[in-house]
Amino acid sequence: MCNRALLKWTRVPVCADCLASPEPLDADYFCAVCNTPFLNPWPLDERGVCAACRSGLRGFDHAASFGIYEGSLRSLIHLFKYSGMKPLARPLAACLDRAISVDEHFDAVVPVPLHWRRQWSRGFNQAELLARYVAKRRGIPVMNALRRKRATATQAGLANAGRRRNVVGAFAVKGTPELAGKNILLIDDVMTTGATASACAAALKRGGAGSVSLLTLARVDRRTRP
Repeated sequence: MCNRALLKWTRVPVCADCLASPEPLDADYFCAVCNTPFLNPWPLDERGVCAACRSGLRGFDHAASFGIYEGSLRSLIHLFKYSGMKPLARPLAACLDRAISVDEHFDAVVPVPLHWRRQWSRGFNQAELLARYVAKRRGIPVMNALRRKRATATQAGLANAGRRRNVVGAFAVKGTPELAGKNILLIDDVMTTGATASACAAALKRGGAGSVSLLTLARVDRRTRP
């Protein structure tokens, strides 16, 4: 971030150049379902679907991300998420909304929940703040339809299988939300393997949701380069 990044808690505590610096995700090959980028087409079948999606490991129906979790985008997310700079929610949500077509129809936006202890410690749920802005731009409601039933260990450092085990049974539908047949847009800040989002999507579908699409601000780039 540039030297002008912190502007003493003005309305948006980051300079315009830094806010404009994150670039959209770019790759020659993507999975048609989870939008994972690949260096070549070989991991994809004739429908353009990757092995993880073919094997049914994804609980969601589609995924999209604005950019890669690195560089200035990663720095902005860290300022927002860990330094309590909530005014960044608006410009980051504007980036988030660019990742999906204005023609796509959703009935409601659902944020990925934090465990109550984590939210109390942080003071807010970053996914919920992003969800509010996306919902407002699209003219649809926010539904806090999920709860995290138990605190889970951090996903950092866990392999794919370990991440999935870590969140098994961690999420449930909260109360009796009107989910029946609805097309849900699930919001989170970062996607790594999709294990958390898959567990959330599975809970929403058990609650009656017709489809669940995941939208994240950034995704970890797991492509292997020489």
